[in-house]
Amino acid sequence: MDVLINVFVALHIIGIASLLGGFLTQMKAMGSGAARFTPAMLHGALTMLVTGMVLVGLNQADDQTVNNVKVGIKLALLVVILALVYVKRDEEKTGKGPFIVVGALTTANIFIATVWT
Repeated sequence: MDVLINVFVALHIIGIASLLGGFLTQMKAMGSGAARFTPAMLHGALTMLVTGMVLVGLNQADDQTVNNVKVGIKLALLVVILALVYVKRDEEKTGKGPFIVVGALTTANIFIATVWT
């Protein structure tokens, strides 16, 4: 069971890397007002959602304690991220506001995952 959980943790990290990497690569374009949400950002957020749900299920099945408040907050942030990226994915240019919100929420999600014990 530990190997399976670690595989899904790795996939979860790949998802967050895709989401944050997509944001970071668009920061220069954001300064000129030409930033857009890339498909990698959408796929990364979806990967995080699916692997996160699987991880909660696997940890509960393995009788490990799951902090439901922490998971709920991370899920809420991810739903907002997914909504923004999904709605704005086809726009040629995205405003600074939604783009900064996605970057800030992604960063907050990382800190909640790592700092909150």
